[in-house]
Amino acid sequence: MAPQNQKKTVSADRANPLGTIANLWPYMWPADRVDLKLRVVWATVILVVAKVVLILVPYFFKWATDELNNRPDGLGFLPQFLTGAVMLVLAYNLARLLQTGLNQLRDALFASVGQHAVRQLAFRTFVHMHQLSLRFHLERRTGGLSRIIERGTKGIETIVRFTILNSVPTLIEFLLTAVIFWWGYGFTYLFVTAITVWLYIWFTVRASDWRIAIRRSMNDSDTDANTKAIDSLLNFETVKYFGNEEMEAKRFDKSMERYERAATQVWTSLGWLNFGQALIFGAGTAVMMTISALAVQRGDQTIGDFVFINAMLIQLAIPLNFIGFVYREIRQGLTDIEHMFDLLDVQAEVLDRPDAKELEIERGAIAFRDVHFAYDGARPILKGISFEVPAGKTVAVVGPSGAGKSTLSRLLYRFYDVQTGSITIDGQDVRDVTQKSLRAVIGMVPQDTVLFNDTIAYNIRYGRVTATEAEVEAAAEAAQIADFIRDLPEGFRAMVGERGLKLSGGEKQRVAIARTILKAPPILILDEATSALDTKTEQEIQAALDVVSRNRTTLVIAHRLSTVINADEIIVLKDGVIAERGTHGELLDRDGLYASMWNRQREATQAEEQLKRVRESDELGIVDRGMPAA
Repeated sequence: MAPQNQKKTVSADRANPLGTIANLWPYMWPADRVDLKLRVVWATVILVVAKVVLILVPYFFKWATDELNNRPDGLGFLPQFLTGAVMLVLAYNLARLLQTGLNQLRDALFASVGQHAVRQLAFRTFVHMHQLSLRFHLERRTGGLSRIIERGTKGIETIVRFTILNSVPTLIEFLLTAVIFWWGYGFTYLFVTAITVWLYIWFTVRASDWRIAIRRSMNDSDTDANTKAIDSLLNFETVKYFGNEEMEAKRFDKSMERYERAATQVWTSLGWLNFGQALIFGAGTAVMMTISALAVQRGDQTIGDFVFINAMLIQLAIPLNFIGFVYREIRQGLTDIEHMFDLLDVQAEVLDRPDAKELEIERGAIAFRDVHFAYDGARPILKGISFEVPAGKTVAVVGPSGAGKSTLSRLLYRFYDVQTGSITIDGQDVRDVTQKSLRAVIGMVPQDTVLFNDTIAYNIRYGRVTATEAEVEAAAEAAQIADFIRDLPEGFRAMVGERGLKLSGGEKQRVAIARTILKAPPILILDEATSALDTKTEQEIQAALDVVSRNRTTLVIAHRLSTVINADEIIVLKDGVIAERGTHGELLDRDGLYASMWNRQREATQAEEQLKRVRESDELGIVDRGMPAA
């Protein structure tokens, strides 16, 4: 069955800035945080005041220049305490300092707003990722997914910093500059300024679009390299088993080679962008300074006017110099956030119904009724499966690989929903109850136990996070792993390593059993829990599993038939249907598929034991039925 909602692919070229900002706005203007809204308001007021002060800075420079040039005629409107070159110079520097202080105050006020948005959106994304279906996570690469989330959260900071704290102030500054030039010096200055800024922005946007395409290629290569690196490190043992370190290194280096080429192009294109910007703004400045110089020669302007115009242009050049960087970052930030919002738009394949109730456990009886299921419509897995697991009884499901055994446990857990038929617990359809209440009553001991990279105590307590230390130790005792843990230098605080790699397969299984014991569920699923272990360890683990499953409704998915001989009923699956069912003895008497599987496994076990005895005999120097070696 195909996912209900495939993830959309959004590129920087097709990003919707207004839509993305609209999606982001509730995080920037949170309905439940009046304090953050006040910060936004005050930051906006300070932003405007800071730009007004910034415009005054060149005026103080002009007035000081005219005072030093003995042209104080036009300064009569200034307060008496500001007259004189020294006071004007002090006022000039004080205004610059005040403007800087206001900018820092604005940024400080907005910092908590931006970080709150980052936290809330990251939290929502994290929760949503856990709500998505198992199919989604099986089809996605963890490295690439983590990169999307990482870039998305950083994109929020980018939008806040550059859109609100940079682009808006720059626009206000340009408008104020345009008004001042038009009002103080005439339309010519306004026209030249507008043409210069328009050409500057046009060139910057065109060049930045070209660079964004290059940067996207660089990011894709970075994501690919990161995915390969994480995948390789997660499969560290497999790489070592096959001696493929060199192959993995070449795969990683090939991705980094593409990244290197794209990164080089990014820096080269930046040089052309900076040169073009300097050429356009330099030409506009030259025209305006020439017009002003001629006006000074005619006596229409003072030296202070000449200095003022130059200072205003230099002041305007500072934010314009960053416009390419700002444009690219905003564009990339919007795209990264949109990718994250696309993840949030992916609908979970399995959802609680609006009227879903809590599962009420009375006995814990499980029933599969005419269950049909397929991961892909073209390849059905289960074809009308019907059986029951009575309360407190153990039912085992065996069969060849691909018969659909593990699919049963996934359907019972509601990782997927059946296409037709039903699965019930105490008569309640699992689709009619909440997923949380369903999974709270089921314990799972899987074949491949993956542990968190934390302490042994943390991994055991994961079964019930409120458990005390005494309860954790009691669960470890029941799982027959307490003595091993106490022998470790750090005991229960020993770290298990990434995915539990510091522990052996049997030790990890015992931790999984202890975790399930601590959860104390009325229903238990053992999904080939001993198939990857040696015979001795299997027997020890099986003894612990027998303790766990006692008086619990237990569904056993088994590969090794020796682990299910005591089951109340054994169901043999083949090609998605029930081929045989009965007790161990009944199935052997029937001499069918189960008996054939049992005989093959017994022969394999006998051959393994005989080989083991031969090896032990060789170590003792004995061969040929006990005769002394020659």
